[in-house]
Amino acid sequence: MFKRLDETEAPEVTFSFEGESISARATDSIAAALLTAGRNVFRKTPVSGTPRGPYCMMGVCFDCLISVNGDAPVQACMTPVREGVDVRGIVTIATETAP
Repeated sequence: MFKRLDETEAPEVTFSFEGESISARATDSIAAALLTAGRNVFRKTPVSGTPRGPYCMMGVCFDCLISVNGDAPVQACMTPVREGVDVRGIVTIATETAP
């Protein structure tokens, strides 16, 4: 589905997504690396569980939220890939309810 526009060489890094080892270029965002690897579902919506993935790829829509090394959610399209990180999809997001 996705093809690189250039053949520029960049160091290869390896990270995991949901326990699966993924190889990427060190210059990729996490979203670009996952899409290149054929993974297009990054999270599920908290209400219906509908699968979601990157939409805008420029930090506007927040459909690509992921967790890196167990930290708070970040946008995969705006987060550079790094060697050895553990990336997880977001299944639910905590929300406050009215008393």
